[in-house]
Amino acid sequence: MSPSNRAMRWTVTTAMAVLAAGALVIPAAAAGQPLATVGTASPSATALAAQLRQEVNSGTLLRDHGVKRIGGLSQGLIVTAAKGSNKPLSTAVPAGKGPADMAALYNITGASTATTTIAVLDAGVDPNISSDLATYRSTFGLPACTTGNGCLKLVNFNGGAQPRPQRPGTQGSNIEEQIAVETSLDMDMVSAACPSCHLLEVSVPFQAGVTDSNTSTGEFAQATRTAANLGAKVVSISYGYTETAGNTSGTILANMNNPGVAITVSTGDSGFNSGTHQDWPSNLPTSIAAGGTTAPSPGHETAWSGGGSGCETAFARANGQPAADTALCNNHRAAADVSSDADPNTGVAVFDTYAPFTGQPLNFIVVGGTSAAAPYLGGLFARAGVPSTLNGPNTLYASSTSNFHDITSGNNEQNATCASFGISQKICNAGVGYDGPTGIGSPNGLGAF
Repeated sequence: MSPSNRAMRWTVTTAMAVLAAGALVIPAAAAGQPLATVGTASPSATALAAQLRQEVNSGTLLRDHGVKRIGGLSQGLIVTAAKGSNKPLSTAVPAGKGPADMAALYNITGASTATTTIAVLDAGVDPNISSDLATYRSTFGLPACTTGNGCLKLVNFNGGAQPRPQRPGTQGSNIEEQIAVETSLDMDMVSAACPSCHLLEVSVPFQAGVTDSNTSTGEFAQATRTAANLGAKVVSISYGYTETAGNTSGTILANMNNPGVAITVSTGDSGFNSGTHQDWPSNLPTSIAAGGTTAPSPGHETAWSGGGSGCETAFARANGQPAADTALCNNHRAAADVSSDADPNTGVAVFDTYAPFTGQPLNFIVVGGTSAAAPYLGGLFARAGVPSTLNGPNTLYASSTSNFHDITSGNNEQNATCASFGISQKICNAGVGYDGPTGIGSPNGLGAF
């Protein structure tokens, strides 16, 4: 998330200015490569996807491809068809990591049997999410999760029916089309982590043309409380906003405090962001701040240069965070808490077809960002069974170090350095034990969850 997009409210005026610059429009496929129908991929399409998967698993995908942000305040990056291109790398069959690849990375073994409810909070409405999710799950051999069999439920941020999407062809639908990629990413990643879990997709308002009704921290906080009231034991949020006095206190802070509910939140995709404030809501004591790694294959994981980290001076610590870790932030809340694969160079497969503005569905794409880490880690909590004593990352910090892969190399000083803010180098550089980019580390099995 670029600093220019870090605002309390993402107004339509601002969004349209960005769109006019051509930075966020999402066309469908690589030039000269029309999309094939999923399930009828040609041998050449299958061969191309296999080649791309090899590049993902060797961490070389971005040698010939670029990345672009999903759009808005979401924390996600799409791999593009070529360097310097805005066109997503779109394929008929998956090219990014799938559920089995992620399980191998993190030593997740045994059948998934939990039926825990995971809530995914996203802006706007994606009317294709049910069918897109069905395609992703069937492609990877996961059990069906539909509104018909009771596994999937779609609600708005107050628990009622989701609103209608933006009218096709409008600028609002242009933005909503982009945001739909985030929704698909989140739903696909929780499915990858816990195929047997129940899913609750919560739509947070986005209304084009009404500046004060766009997504806000208060509405995300209300959606979090709604999800908890509806029985969710995990809430995944892949959006980030600027910290303010209003969203670190009062009703908003209270709504984000739900003991016994794991709230996993992306830390951002712009690297170390400052020594004073971390993006909301990953900065809250009750949030589990999800950092990012580069993970080409098991045992070869490093800190991702884009993974967000920082300090939050509004709080002394995250719940359960040891004094030795907060000392790195001059005795304030340090982020991240835990991490998983987020580098688009080693990105995950996502299926998305909602295209009310361009009329050109994406099909399978490769996506990265801490937007992938937050839902995946949330899914692991759900799969393991969220402990009743959990409140923020407290149970993670109390867990044995053997339940984590300690990430000891890599840094995220893309736009700023720890030295510039007078805080420990470990908030920007991976090393033995806790560090900012990767937190305690990445999962080694389900023992920490």
